[in-house]
Amino acid sequence: MKVEKIVIRRMKMQLKSPFQTSFGTQIMREFLLLEAYADGYVGYGECVVNNAPYYNEETVQTASHLLKDFLIPIFFDHYEIKHPDEISQMFLPIRRNFMAKSALEGSIWDLYAKQQNLPLATVLGGTKKQIEVGISIGIQESLDPLFHLVEDYLNQGYKRMKIKIKPGKDVEVLHALRQKFGNIAMMADANSAYTLNDLSIFKELDDLQLMMIEQPLAYNDMIDHATLQKQIKTPICLDESVCGYEDAKKAIDLGSTKIINLKIGRVGGLTETRKIHDLCQEKGIPVWCGGMLESGIGRAHNIAIASLSNFTLPGDTAGSSRYWYEDLIQPEVKVDKDGTIAVPTTSGIGYLPNLSMIEKYTVIKEEFIRG
Repeated sequence: MKVEKIVIRRMKMQLKSPFQTSFGTQIMREFLLLEAYADGYVGYGECVVNNAPYYNEETVQTASHLLKDFLIPIFFDHYEIKHPDEISQMFLPIRRNFMAKSALEGSIWDLYAKQQNLPLATVLGGTKKQIEVGISIGIQESLDPLFHLVEDYLNQGYKRMKIKIKPGKDVEVLHALRQKFGNIAMMADANSAYTLNDLSIFKELDDLQLMMIEQPLAYNDMIDHATLQKQIKTPICLDESVCGYEDAKKAIDLGSTKIINLKIGRVGGLTETRKIHDLCQEKGIPVWCGGMLESGIGRAHNIAIASLSNFTLPGDTAGSSRYWYEDLIQPEVKVDKDGTIAVPTTSGIGYLPNLSMIEKYTVIKEEFIRG
């Protein structure tokens, strides 16, 4: 494979409704879309960064800088590649910046699958024909709108409710949901908003039969999570603390986590995600695919990776209409009434890019041609 041209688009899309976490509230989504051209094919990847470095250290600006000034030149320095797995090795000298790396690698994976005339899920080793999905619900100002949302998503067939929490919006909220909806599959996502001083809160959450508590403590911590897991029954799921294979191995060895949320962008790409998946399968740790408010391009990559066998818990890959008035792909991602999404069987990501929508939401477009 010899890639002739790479395009970076800075995109700006408005969410259908504000999405609030312990980091803050998001209504406008800015991200990068990458296109890789070779032999008449185009591969697409999405850089799932935010405008501000709250989830991790990367932003739209820093990712754009890394791609233009480092990653694309490094990639073009290699005359050709035989397989997308080579890309993560190319980028090893560049520390972290995993979302920028993932975006370029993702476009090459899509390109590779299209050249093989195979679905991306297949070339990754996926075996499922459909994936189970849950929904992620941001922090609400009161219980009534939260009740309405949960009821609506249950009626749509979603398999699991993920409720964002923060201090002051935790035990009471989740307890009210248990009383209202009974034994629904429910988890809490803290986005690092707590410390070990909040043990009493976690003890109360223990009584609510949650599937898991996601990333309750510091974003870069494993030691305190291990301490907390020893003191509570509810499984801890790590998110931000796991940025690659070595992090996952350490967390499992330390007893910091019983479940891992895998986000392609957070760990640096599909190749690394698959390595962590295989490790967790060997160690008996279930994984699920997290979401970063992706457009349909990133959502399609999530569907493909979630077709691997150890993605045994419902992920965050909701339908396009959950977040967007209009998406960047055709057809849009749809959730069936049984709470599943069909894994595409056509080549590459399995969805056609909606070129008119992509142009509509492009703020800046830059092209890089192999010299």
